[in-house]
Order: sequence, then C-alpha cells, then structure tokens
Amino acid sequence: QVQLVESGGGLVQAGSSLRLSCAASGRTFSSYRMGWFRQAPGKEREFVVTISRSGTNTYYADSVKGRFTISRDNAKNTVYLQMNTLKPEDTAVYYCAAARSLYGFGRERDYDYWGQGTQVTVSS
Repeated sequence: QVQLVESGGGLVQAGSSLRLSCAASGRTFSSYRMGWFRQAPGKEREFVVTISRSGTNTYYADSVKGRFTISRDNAKNTVYLQMNTLKPEDTAVYYCAAARSLYGFGRERDYDYWGQGTQVTVSS
C-alpha cells in the first residue's frame, strides 16, 4: 500500500513557474514507477509525464514537453514536477500516481495508487 500526498499547487500568472511535490509513504517507493496526470474542468484526466523507478527514463506528453520536468528522490520518497512557462491551459488539478507494473504508463489504469490532487490555476 502506498499513500501519496501532493503539494505545491497555487494561483500564478502565465509565464510563471511552480514546483509540485508528491510525498509517498512506505519503504518501497523506489519500486514504483511514478507519474503525473491532470484534469481540467469539464475534461477527462490526462497523462502528463512519467518517470522510471530509478529516475533514468522519463516520458512527457507533447503539451508539456520542454516546459515541465519530472524528477524523483528515492531517499526522500518524493517525486517532483517542475513546471515552467505556465499557460492558462495548464490550469487543472494535478494528480500524482504510482505504478507497480513496468508496462504501460499513459493510461489511468496503468497506475495502482493515486493522490488527492493539487489545484494549479494559471491566469492570463
């Protein structure tokens, strides 16, 4: 069992930066692939980025590539999402998720545990 708690969301202006954190409970954090998803009002939850267990491999959605950076610190049981050059269309609730499986990463069903989410609002 893994419990995930996101933090770092807020209200910012377009062009600004935010760093989200996701703290995980338990001693097996390094055995999970981690991901971030987001859900904008009236839209389905969408994949943002994933990072491998060791942090070596990452994969980004095209919409955030070059602006967002995922990283993890296995010693601190934490995964981060650095978001730069934010746009109004980045406004959403951002969710952290953990996956046991090595296979698949872009779908909600690829993940086993979810956080409660943190709101990010970008004003124009």
